[in-house]
Amino acid sequence: MTTRGVLYVHSAPRALCPHVEWAVAGVLGVRVQLDWIRQPASPGTWRSEFSWKGAAGTASKLASALRGWDLLRFEVTAEPCATAEGERYSSTPELGIFHAVTGMHGDILVPEDRLRAALARSVRGETELEAEIAKLLGKPWDDELESFRHAGEGAPVRWLHQVV
Repeated sequence: MTTRGVLYVHSAPRALCPHVEWAVAGVLGVRVQLDWIRQPASPGTWRSEFSWKGAAGTASKLASALRGWDLLRFEVTAEPCATAEGERYSSTPELGIFHAVTGMHGDILVPEDRLRAALARSVRGETELEAEIAKLLGKPWDDELESFRHAGEGAPVRWLHQVV
């Protein structure tokens, strides 16, 4: 069963760009050439977006191939398909990688055992419940990546118009 997704490279040093392409090509099994544009949120870095199609599980393979690279910020998404839920991976040098299962409308689905563990840590006084829930939803990653997500100078932008 195939699914579709998007790889968002939010920022990468120029020297790392060909390595990102090689890693993606290695996962997808085809030659990949990304369109790189400057990332104004972090001068000296580049950004790119790449739509992909592959077997369920491809998003995790892409995230694994790219995780841990210094100075690389990225997100990988996969749409749900008949055999798998959707997925979202976010990665920053400071926070590492975040993974979430997503439903058909893009909502994050938090497994029951992770909610129970967060509640238990809160009850024991190890942390605040609000902070635990924020981590389960990927808020620290969203906060760090938000300035990188906006379309950079020269980035392709698709305008959606409301139909009445």
